[in-house]
Amino acid sequence: MASGGKKDRRRGARERLLAEREEEARRVRRRGRLLVGGALVAVLALAAGVGLYASRSAGSGAGEAGGKPFVRPAHTAGEDGVVVPYGRQDAKDLVSVWLDPRCPFCAGVETGLGAAFKERADAGDYRVEYHFATFLDGALGGKGSKRALNALGAAVNEDPGKFMDYLRVLYENHPERESDDRFGSTATLLDLAGRVPGLRGPGFDAAVEELTYMPWVDRVARAFHRSGKKGAPVVEANGEEVGVLTGRGLETITPEAFGRLVAAHPRT
Repeated sequence: MASGGKKDRRRGARERLLAEREEEARRVRRRGRLLVGGALVAVLALAAGVGLYASRSAGSGAGEAGGKPFVRPAHTAGEDGVVVPYGRQDAKDLVSVWLDPRCPFCAGVETGLGAAFKERADAGDYRVEYHFATFLDGALGGKGSKRALNALGAAVNEDPGKFMDYLRVLYENHPERESDDRFGSTATLLDLAGRVPGLRGPGFDAAVEELTYMPWVDRVARAFHRSGKKGAPVVEANGEEVGVLTGRGLETITPEAFGRLVAAHPRT
């Protein structure tokens, strides 16, 4: 009887622990969006979720980098090429953008302001530096963030302008929900690349199919984790974080309003 009582107590303790973990997971999911500076941001880690992110920051696609040599895409910057720049080094203003390929709110930023970023960079006014995260693979399962970033690495290796165009195409055809792992499909990534003139070719296709840049993807993801950013999207003008989402769904402020924000945060 005593033995049965101990078993019942152990079973009850396990059930309580499981229930507590499930409730914590529900709380983390409910808090999956934060309103920060007027912008909705995908949360990487809150309270107990910090441990979850730290332990799973590589995402479920981490194994795909195993055994592959590190290859740094051409036209990247920073240690190990973890930053993708576009525009002149001596441009007047620096715009820094942090995105996760699976994040709908990141898609809102790029579809709303990406064309203006490129236009102003082409004019010599801005230098845009892209930083990427892949935390949604770890949080939700799947491979879409990492595989999309691998494909973006293949695109910037071909040409920075093609990278910019491909980034726009990906986000214009973005799954509405983070849980949709559409970008985990190589066929989808290649099909969308076909909409960028001149991007598809033997070198690009092989890099996407063979996951050539996965070790680079992992280093980019680790750099995001070390940055201390709490989520994505994040946009900075000359080192100062600025809110670019209006709070109405995925809507961003206008390019003109963004230009005023940049002017209000001059480079020092």
